[in-house]
Amino acid sequence: MKYILCFIIAATFAVKASAKKDAPKFFKADDRHISYTGRIDFSNPAKPRFWAAGVYIQAKFKGTSLTIFLNDEEPGDNRNYIEVVIDDNKPFRIKLTKKVNELTVADDLAPGEHTVTICKDTESGIGYIDFLGMKCEKLLPVKKPHHKIEFIGDSITCGSGIDESDVKCDMGKWYDQHNAYLSYGPLTARQLDAQYYLSSVSGIGLIHSCCNISLTMPQAFDKMNQRLDTIQWDFSRYTPDVVTICLGQNDGKQDSARFCSAYVTFIGNIHSHYPKADIVCLNSPMGNEELTAMLKRYIPAIANAAHASGDKKVSYYFFSGRYNDGCGGHPGMAQHQLIADQLAGYIKGLEKW
Repeated sequence: MKYILCFIIAATFAVKASAKKDAPKFFKADDRHISYTGRIDFSNPAKPRFWAAGVYIQAKFKGTSLTIFLNDEEPGDNRNYIEVVIDDNKPFRIKLTKKVNELTVADDLAPGEHTVTICKDTESGIGYIDFLGMKCEKLLPVKKPHHKIEFIGDSITCGSGIDESDVKCDMGKWYDQHNAYLSYGPLTARQLDAQYYLSSVSGIGLIHSCCNISLTMPQAFDKMNQRLDTIQWDFSRYTPDVVTICLGQNDGKQDSARFCSAYVTFIGNIHSHYPKADIVCLNSPMGNEELTAMLKRYIPAIANAAHASGDKKVSYYFFSGRYNDGCGGHPGMAQHQLIADQLAGYIKGLEKW
């Protein structure tokens, strides 16, 4: 009887010890197993801060649940949205509702290993997000894709106006339909198993921006917060194999000499940071007939001028149609997939990936 009692006591302690060992614990944002991709300010490693649409965080974890912790800048009435993906399940969008957000994004998972991706769906003008960490049983190493792409553009590249799952067009705030994760850039990159950056601001142009925006993309390209043109970016932290440029929608009709000269100069600026990158110039997927005709005249001339100056790593691609069935005449979600399918096919052929 004594031996049975001792066995029961020992087993009870073993179960308690195992439960304590497997209980979720907090991992700070600077844990080496948490992977970050995007223009991120790491001046406070325990609180990485980012503004740009499409910045994403990935982790591989063990356990049946996952809780994440984020701060939202809360500038005025603006609220950021994030996209969360657990394993290969359907992505889901969350609107941050507080300055400090504790979000259980996975529960009742099967025991074992899982992956999470957390992506900023809203752009710089909505404010920053601080990532503080996550709670789970254990973190494991993450392997990043080898290939890298950077997508430069305006609201189309930001993923503006594509997601009506929570708020319909012309309802709510102007950013309520943002979904960078399901925009053409990240869709293209995931098809090609590549990392991605979005360098994009709604309303921005090459030489002329709309919507009371005083700066242009060539001015803001070297910043972390491109909407406010602040905080210098260190280009050595991300060297893409391919850079796409999708500008012109907000420029509208422009003098050919001025537009083309500025475009060639911008290409030179990009190549000063990424000398080996292939640069692909794109027309605006939502452009009307007049703008599309203009860009189809100007862009080949821009590529030819770059070639004539000795830069052979410039090409162009024109989308096969006009895509504007989303909010405010932007491409809708299904149309972003069509755009991505075309662009992924072109890049795959260009890079032989």
